[in-house]
Amino acid sequence: MVRIGYTMMTEQAGPRELVDHVVHAEQAGFGFSVISDHAFPWLEEQGHAPYAWSVLGAAAQATSRIPLMTYVTCPTFRYHPVVIAQKAATMQLLSQGRFRLGLGSGENLNEHVVGTGWPAAHVRLDMLEEAVGIIRSLFAGGYVSHHGAHFDVENARLWDLPDEGPPIGIAVSGDRSCEIAGRFGDLLIATEPKKELLTAFGAYGGVGKPSVGQLPVSFDPDRDAAVARAHDQFRWALGGWKVNAELPGPAGFAQAARHIRPEDVAEAIPCGDDVDAVVDAVRPYAEAGFTEVALIQIGGDQQEPFLEWSATKLLPALRAATAQLIVSE
Repeated sequence: MVRIGYTMMTEQAGPRELVDHVVHAEQAGFGFSVISDHAFPWLEEQGHAPYAWSVLGAAAQATSRIPLMTYVTCPTFRYHPVVIAQKAATMQLLSQGRFRLGLGSGENLNEHVVGTGWPAAHVRLDMLEEAVGIIRSLFAGGYVSHHGAHFDVENARLWDLPDEGPPIGIAVSGDRSCEIAGRFGDLLIATEPKKELLTAFGAYGGVGKPSVGQLPVSFDPDRDAAVARAHDQFRWALGGWKVNAELPGPAGFAQAARHIRPEDVAEAIPCGDDVDAVVDAVRPYAEAGFTEVALIQIGGDQQEPFLEWSATKLLPALRAATAQLIVSE
């Protein structure tokens, strides 16, 4: 069974627009929402990178039902784990229990801005594991001190703590991250419908826990316009996460994607207004065992048409397509 969510993509819209979009996503019937946490857009054509946590606070007040989630935040470079814990606890209170904390090992695109360098992937994962431990200790209440391989915490405490801390999701791409997610996470986060990720997650303790995927779409009644927009703003995504985690800025992504053609993007991303194409793209997540999928509508100025289409055609089609797909609670 798969629940369908909506993505507030900070790389392609300003803060007020993002809040308006999630309000309308709630009205359209999406089952949950997620937000990216970026310091830079992937490409200059996208043109935005507001502070996700301020947007989340506003969204918590502007909505009443839809769950909110970071997808994902890196608790190891721009933010210290203590700061993440305080922000997440505050969000859980503001949203009255609707918040989930999605964490990952980060991308150079966003984390280079603090000038601490960009270590190898295994170091970043070790840092993530240590950070999750600190965050969980703070969620448990009381004072926390910690002196580890990567972080120091001195007499920290969360003074405004919800009765239940927000569930923690861990972004995965390989065995080591699946181990961290299975041992320390409440849910798994991934961007590809790979069953082997869920299998590894389960082997490390994730059996029965939720798993959340993500899928870009480019809705437009004019399919050619949809393809052109997807190529203009989302061609970077075809590079794969081993590349995407390493490049430091939009110019690097533009260079890496220079040989990607519009037809390549159209083959990888549902474009146009064919609901069956989106259903077909969601189905591999259901077949792999994912419990949730968040859709990204490409184009910051194209959210309202997409949300109207979703309310009237897409979400009903997903509901009717198969008993495996659940789009809202």
